[in-house]
Amino acid sequence: MKLMTEVVNFLEAGPIKLFINGTWKESNDGATFKSYNPANGRELAEVYEAKESDIDDAVQAASLAFEDGSEWSNLSAIDRANLMFKLADLMERDFEIIAQLETLDNGKPINDVRAADLPNAIENIRYFAGWVTKATGQTIPYSNDFFNYTRHEPVGVVGQIIPWNFPFMMAAWKIAPALATGCTIVLKPAEQTPLSALYMAKLIEESGFPKGVVNIVNGFGKTAGDALVKHPLVNKIAFTGSTQVGKSIMKEAANTMKRVTLELGGKSPNIILPDADLDKAIPGVFFGAVANQGEVCNAGSRVFIPDEIYDEVIEKLVQYAKSLKVGDGLDEQIEMGPLVSERQQEVVTSYVSKGIEEGAKLLVGGEKTDEGYFVSPAVFTDVTDEMTIAKEEIFGPVVVPLRYKTIDEVVKRANASPYGLAAGIWTENLKQAHTLANKLKAGTVWVNTYNITNPAAPFGGFKESGFGREMGSYALENYTEVKNVLISLE
Repeated sequence: MKLMTEVVNFLEAGPIKLFINGTWKESNDGATFKSYNPANGRELAEVYEAKESDIDDAVQAASLAFEDGSEWSNLSAIDRANLMFKLADLMERDFEIIAQLETLDNGKPINDVRAADLPNAIENIRYFAGWVTKATGQTIPYSNDFFNYTRHEPVGVVGQIIPWNFPFMMAAWKIAPALATGCTIVLKPAEQTPLSALYMAKLIEESGFPKGVVNIVNGFGKTAGDALVKHPLVNKIAFTGSTQVGKSIMKEAANTMKRVTLELGGKSPNIILPDADLDKAIPGVFFGAVANQGEVCNAGSRVFIPDEIYDEVIEKLVQYAKSLKVGDGLDEQIEMGPLVSERQQEVVTSYVSKGIEEGAKLLVGGEKTDEGYFVSPAVFTDVTDEMTIAKEEIFGPVVVPLRYKTIDEVVKRANASPYGLAAGIWTENLKQAHTLANKLKAGTVWVNTYNITNPAAPFGGFKESGFGREMGSYALENYTEVKNVLISLE
């Protein structure tokens, strides 16, 4: 595929600057880092690297933009909504530019970006723009001598840290509800995939948002991310990423009593019941595990299969793995791209090796390439619940099938995980679907489908998969304070 001129110009315009207070700035110490194309390991672009002083500049700008009397605080609800609608329109206008940048930087197939990531991102902006004019409180009956009501007010300056697996979509998931509630934002993209979020900054600037409302600063977690979490003027942290990092953020945020929402890791069960339509269930569980190269926090990689159909399901899973077209995501015939980085490639292949060492049998895949960060989709058999590949999040295209005998057994085993992000059920029995969905400890349960999201439906986890919800009306609660006002009428 030939790259669009706008994409080439964006990548080759020199080190891409930080977006702070409505302007494009070099980092204070001039530090930069490089972003690479995971399909071939070659340099894509150079970007400026934010460190503590740059984060402070961004937070100060966001704080000033939030204060009473600022341009942002003085905007009417309908004016704020219109800015968000304009941003969504500009995203739609530059749809193909963003799609190419996302595929170049992350590696995922461009058809996936076009079909899922970008439509979801755009609709999130529009969905929450619709909420701006609907942030109503309550009037509370008390007595004739008092008038009692509540207000939903923005929490203030929000620090948002997003992962590399869905860079543009995650930026939209974070920014949209914060803007809708009137907060101001400092967003740190993942250092592996900064480019599409930086392009979003261009569109935010073009939309006409007041200076300082949205600041986008590239940098590394241990410097920029840590400074954002520790900054005393940041009122809330919203983080999507690993459970380990989420725990450290939660501990640090306690020092300044920041509000925190965390969308963390998972090891989601995908359960085929004996009566399932296998023509739907088998491709459903396969792609539930390997979609987006398996780099999905809710990947349904623990595939529970009844004894009586285990061999049939395994055979077809292997066929799907062998037939999947793997290659450069810019090739429109490709179904799976490379992993995001060489480090992630090593992590995934080390899990494959660990599975073999612990006694699981690798039927297909798990091989890496010399050029690019590819790992072929892997399917194991003879896996037990105690094995590392059945317990830990791999974040790669590895299917871990597990036999089971009874429904009660599979519920117990599915829930026997520190995670609780998602689960899948495949059955033709509606009663059984409802019963099982009620018993699974997961923030989302899909029935006869997997990995489907929409902006009106909440997404988030139980247990060590985090707390708080992305999307839907529930997300607004992450970014608001409730104020009670009681007025004497005497």
